Amino acid sequence: MKVYHHIDEFEPIKNAVVTIGTFDGVHIGHRKIIARLKELADSIGGETVILTFFPHPRMILHPEDESLKLITTMQEKAALLERLGIDHLIITPFSRDFSNQSAEGYIRDVLVNQIGTKKIVIGYDHRFGKDRSGGLSDLLAHAAVYGFEVVEIPEQDINDVAISSTRIRAALVDGDIAIANECLGYPFFITGKVIRGDQLGRQLGYPTANLMIEEKYKLIPNDGIYAVNVRVEAKDYTGMAYIGHRPTVNGMTRNIEVNIFDFSDDIYNKELRMEFLHFVREDVKFSSLDELVVQLGKDKEDVMALLILDKPQFNT
Repeated sequence: MKVYHHIDEFEPIKNAVVTIGTFDGVHIGHRKIIARLKELADSIGGETVILTFFPHPRMILHPEDESLKLITTMQEKAALLERLGIDHLIITPFSRDFSNQSAEGYIRDVLVNQIGTKKIVIGYDHRFGKDRSGGLSDLLAHAAVYGFEVVEIPEQDINDVAISSTRIRAALVDGDIAIANECLGYPFFITGKVIRGDQLGRQLGYPTANLMIEEKYKLIPNDGIYAVNVRVEAKDYTGMAYIGHRPTVNGMTRNIEVNIFDFSDDIYNKELRMEFLHFVREDVKFSSLDELVVQLGKDKEDVMALLILDKPQFNT
């Protein structure tokens, strides 16, 4: 897959089959649309093109709203789309100037002149242009003029996308990894850099890799203990992850850390990817560190019992 970080980097191609959207999570609803996109491209010997935007439009149009949390970062999304066999991913910087284009200008300048759209796969509720004034009817009205075909995504499929996205975000906030993974079609994952902590886990007999997630908009699951798969330096491991404020030691910041089983390498400043497989328990404040250590032993037993039922997936 070729990735372009601005629409201006893209050279028009013959028989471009295009769709537009945020595709946050690239979940099962999105995958139905992508499958349709690929079918259409194959039918005309064309190439698939996804046009997406970063930052997310809400970040630009409503900068005061910091509540937006996304299932996937832009890098994670690109990796998922590549695995699905998309030919071209255009990541266009979203700006107020871009949002102020007229509907016809957007169709003519972006879809036709800059991409060379032959077919566009779009939902009935897709909006574009200044004040979101453009929509499906504008595309249909200009299709013959500019020589492209509009393929409408069925309303049910659009609703499936919206419902899946809402369910995934709500499930992650609640720590319901089973529901989130079911809607995603793969295990939810986070990627981050391993940073130095205060070594408390090592003192307790459960050394952990502490993760820093640079993208503040990345959605992090509910506090608690999780059974996870871990990928570091192209190798796969299992482990138990912790998310929380470490209330037993009156922690002040929210930590993301993982005890990787049968692992002792120095991985500071390395990138680590963690797939969430099972929620084990909520975060709890214990009366002493000794009590915490006893519980961690039980947690590890529970995690290992759950992992026996799973095989590391890493198929996303």
